[in-house]
Amino acid sequence: MSSAEAFYASVRAELDAIREAGLYKSERIIATPQGAVVRTADQREVINLCANNYLGLSSDPRVLEAAHEALRTHGYGMSSVRFICGTQDVHKELEARLARFLGTEDTILYGSAFDANGGLFETLLGAEDAVISDALNHASIIDGIRLSKARRYRYDHNDLDDLRTQLAQAAADGARHKLVFTDGVFSMDGTVARLDEIRAICDEYGALLGIDECHASGFMGARGRGTHEARGVFGKIDIITGTLGKALGGASGGFTSGRREVVELLRQRSRPYLFSNTVAPAIVGGSLKVLDILEASTELRDRLERNTAFFRAGLGKLGFDIKPGDHPIIPIMVYDAERAQALAQRLLELGVYVVGFFFPVVPRGQARIRVQMSASHDEATLQRALDAFAQAGRELELI
Repeated sequence: MSSAEAFYASVRAELDAIREAGLYKSERIIATPQGAVVRTADQREVINLCANNYLGLSSDPRVLEAAHEALRTHGYGMSSVRFICGTQDVHKELEARLARFLGTEDTILYGSAFDANGGLFETLLGAEDAVISDALNHASIIDGIRLSKARRYRYDHNDLDDLRTQLAQAAADGARHKLVFTDGVFSMDGTVARLDEIRAICDEYGALLGIDECHASGFMGARGRGTHEARGVFGKIDIITGTLGKALGGASGGFTSGRREVVELLRQRSRPYLFSNTVAPAIVGGSLKVLDILEASTELRDRLERNTAFFRAGLGKLGFDIKPGDHPIIPIMVYDAERAQALAQRLLELGVYVVGFFFPVVPRGQARIRVQMSASHDEATLQRALDAFAQAGRELELI
């Protein structure tokens, strides 16, 4: 067998092992815009409970119209990176608007939030510096940290005593600069970081604080500004990364926001920014309209909050094992990967679109269904979904 044939044989064997372990992830196809109800490729209409469309803006007519207008006035794409000829007036306008929305001095756009995290740590930190990361931080944060030469410290999830221990160790090791970085909201659990306490600890140790706000921007806090608003430290975070691909319109694109000099250095040295095409003008135009909507009213985030409380209470009454909290991410714990997939499949048959999560997305033995609420749901639709959960839960002996 040639080396190439051996390689492909090993790939097939690995795929077979993934299937046999019940860990194979299949992609379902939808044939409609994102919404509270979607139609799958086989023409079935199902209640959508697994999108990150928190505010229901992915197919909002106002956002679509703004995207169409930007397409008409600024074209389909820039065919270039920012520093060559890929910066338009609308890109600068969106960066300024995001900075104002987030309470920072400046913002830099990226092709994705993964790129924002991937281009952050290597640019800002050297071998004499330290980054202290929550154990359950998103994969993009982990990968971004791996790209840097900074010393790496990890504290147990949301464990502030351990955070103190790791900061003390970094100081004892002679770290020049110390950056604590955490998800504002953890995507698999809906845990909200204790940013007010973390900020105080960082101040005690002279450390910077950075947060990933992908599951918070637009709806966390009284005005939807994010986890830092919800925790009372708005304007007191050094670095914020986030996405335009979830609550803020649901398309694609990411950003890093912070002090002006930090953003300026990222423009000079951050590799995903320097070597990736600019965010498409239509996305920029739609995102500007999203900010208009969110700055004018809290109606959507208030509706999302009501839907979340209703559905969490309903699942609790049915007897499902759900992780506590008040975030629109609602983890329904099943623990076994095959049972999680069986629950997701049965719910799809009953007209509810959810996805099972299992290793390596979550730790082994922590398989779950992750339900996500949206402002686009109404109570009648959510009640139909709860009825389907009741039937599937009883059939699979989960309740």
